Amino acid sequence: MPGAFHSLLPLKRKRKSKRGRRRSHPKENHLAASAGDPSFHLKSSSSATSRDIGCHVEPLGNLFLSATPRGNLRDAGLGALRPLPDDLLLDVLGLLPARDLAALSAASKALYVVASHDPLWRALVLHELGGTFDFAGSWRATYIAAASRGGQAYLIPPRALKIKGFYSDYLFQSWLCANMEMRHEWLARDNIERRHGMSVEQFVAEVEEPNRPVLLEGCIDTWPALQKWSRDYLLEISAGKEFAVGPVSMPLDRYFRYADNVQEERPLYLFDAKFAENVPEMGRDYEVPEYFREDLFSVLGKERPDYRWVIIGPAGSGSSFHVDPNSTSAWNAIIKGAKKWVMFPPEVVPPGVHPSADGAEVTSPVSIMEWFMNFYGLGFNLDIRNSTKVVQLALLAAWRNLLNVLDFLKKPNASELVSGTKDRVNLHDKFRGAIEAAHPGMIKQLELEVQQKAAARKKKASFWDSAADAKSGGFKFSF
Repeated sequence: MPGAFHSLLPLKRKRKSKRGRRRSHPKENHLAASAGDPSFHLKSSSSATSRDIGCHVEPLGNLFLSATPRGNLRDAGLGALRPLPDDLLLDVLGLLPARDLAALSAASKALYVVASHDPLWRALVLHELGGTFDFAGSWRATYIAAASRGGQAYLIPPRALKIKGFYSDYLFQSWLCANMEMRHEWLARDNIERRHGMSVEQFVAEVEEPNRPVLLEGCIDTWPALQKWSRDYLLEISAGKEFAVGPVSMPLDRYFRYADNVQEERPLYLFDAKFAENVPEMGRDYEVPEYFREDLFSVLGKERPDYRWVIIGPAGSGSSFHVDPNSTSAWNAIIKGAKKWVMFPPEVVPPGVHPSADGAEVTSPVSIMEWFMNFYGLGFNLDIRNSTKVVQLALLAAWRNLLNVLDFLKKPNASELVSGTKDRVNLHDKFRGAIEAAHPGMIKQLELEVQQKAAARKKKASFWDSAADAKSGGFKFSF
């Protein structure tokens, strides 16, 4: 069954998306949209006085539509780097250490704008400081604070210089994606079936076997987590413990300080597979709903792949398009906040997403917001958080999906695709052996059933066979 939340892991996303052009000024309270959309609205925290360097960048269309057109500051100030497109230019600058990046920003106004692009400083902070940073409103300010005051954030972040006349669709869209509100119609569409009081037998027959997504209502109403998991409670029970946040780990109080103040295109979100082991109280505050208790990976004991996570993220955070790890099925429980899913059938590649032939790599838009702006409504799996949210996620392999999981685990590039375990190459043999030991003959029985169903499909009359009347030898038509 399609899941929605985590990345299939070695789906390495490359930043190769083509950014759409926007002919609007970031200082207005709404922005013209494309494809018939009336407007893009900025978040209330966005303003012309923002310290974010993105506010000094305008879309290229503004240069052509300006009443008093002047040259693009970019062209005059980049020197020999001028021929490079902005995405490639940022990739080059991303190779520089902080000191060189700061020195480059002093060379010209144009280089100051480009070298102040906040994602460049985010990479430096995460690489050099790990999870010990104190977020100071922007990644550039965070790095400066750590370098100049021993890691203590400024009470007032350093101001960016006010530079006008720099036009770039790429840099502007990065700023726009970080500062615009999700449009109502993007969030209002709700066409996944909702069910309440469904029996396990109904779930298997109507959801699991046909491989359909469903929203189950009421099945976590008795969870203690729904009442207990306030911010204060989580901080109290997790004191001294660290959680996985993107490529780093940090205590929950530090992550909350970041989440409360961040406004960027791709916010970091907490995604931790060991929360129940590290904070046993969290593991006791929920139970697996009856629909998902058939979990075949449990036969591996402590060698099983990661299978449950707690996820916390600010508004706008979320995963990119993916299929669930190891071809398993996923269930998600929303404990606080709200979450938006966008799902496509397994055989359909979402617009704007380009997987490699072996599935090991995926090229897709840089951020969720960019995908919504350019592709939503033109018609793996994507989710976005509409408010600060806490989610419980788990994966399982059930009998109906066992053969698919085994096929996935034995793919030639399993070392790249298999996730959640250190022994990726041997997981198939270990899992199959454990299943055969615990349930002798079950795999062969499932394989036989698949063969019988395939044979039955072959025997099914074709259109022309059914259209021919066996008695008259002629054709018949019916509806």
